[in-house]
Amino acid sequence: MYKFSLLFLFATLFLSCAFFQTVEQEQAIARVGNEYLYLKDIEDRTKAATSEEDSILIVQNYITNWATQKLLTQLAKINLSEEKLQAYDALVDAYRTDLYTKGYADIIATKTLNTSIVEKEYESFYEQNKENFILNEELIQLRYINVGEENTSIDKIKQQLIRFNKNDQEELEAKAFQFKSYSLNDSLWVQVTTVMDKIPVHQNDKSQQLLKKSNYIELQDSLGVYLVQIKDVLLRNEIAPLSFIKPTIEAIILNKRKLEIIKNLEKDILQDALKTKNFETYN
Repeated sequence: MYKFSLLFLFATLFLSCAFFQTVEQEQAIARVGNEYLYLKDIEDRTKAATSEEDSILIVQNYITNWATQKLLTQLAKINLSEEKLQAYDALVDAYRTDLYTKGYADIIATKTLNTSIVEKEYESFYEQNKENFILNEELIQLRYINVGEENTSIDKIKQQLIRFNKNDQEELEAKAFQFKSYSLNDSLWVQVTTVMDKIPVHQNDKSQQLLKKSNYIELQDSLGVYLVQIKDVLLRNEIAPLSFIKPTIEAIILNKRKLEIIKNLEKDILQDALKTKNFETYN
C-alpha cells in the first residue's frame, strides 16, 4: 500500500514535465548529469516499509546514496589519472569475467555432479587424512532420559538405562511417552556443549562428570529428573571419529569432484573452439 502511495507521489511531482519527456523519462525521480534514476529502480526497495513515512525515508536515503555515488564517480573520472582509470577498468572487467565464467562453470558442474559416495570412499579418505581431523572440543556418546519427579518408575527406568540390554531398550522406547525428553541412541557422538544446553550440569557443578567414560549422572531441577549414562568420551586434540566428521568429508569429496568437472569443462571448451576455429593462436 505504501509503495503505491509513494509512486503516486512521484508521478504527481513529475506530471508537469511529462509533456516534454519520453515514456521512460516520465518515471525519472532523480538525475545526476546525464544519468537518471527511475521509479522502476526503487520499487522493490520499499517492500520492507512498515509505514508511509518509513517508505518515503527509505527512498530518500536511496536517492541520496545513488546521487552521492554518481557524483563521486564523475569526480573520480575527472581527477584520477588515465593510468589509474585504466587499471580500475581492467579490474572491473576481470571481476565481471570471473563472475560470468565461475557462475556458468558452477551451474554445469552442479548439474552433472555425482553426489553418491560409497562407504569405502569415506573410510579411505578418513584413513588417509585422519591426522587433519583433530578435535577442538570434547565429544561424548550418551543416553539420557528426562522424567517428571512424580514418576513412580524412576528407579526401574534408571536400572534399564544403565543396563540397557535389548529388552531394556524395547521397554524404554515403549514408554517414551512418559518422558519429557530423551535420547537412547548412544552410537552418536555429540558435542559436550550441546549436551550442556539440554541437561543442567552447570548449576549442579557436574559438568566434568560428563567427561568420565561409563559414568552415570543423576540431576534434578524444576523441570524434573535427568538420568544420564555416559558411554564413551573423546577429549580435545584427539582424532575425530569418522561418524562425526562424515559431513565434512562429504563436502570435501564433492568439492573435489566439482573442481574436476570444471577442469574437464575448460579443457573440452578449448578443444572444441580449436576444432571449429573459434579460437586460434598466432605466431
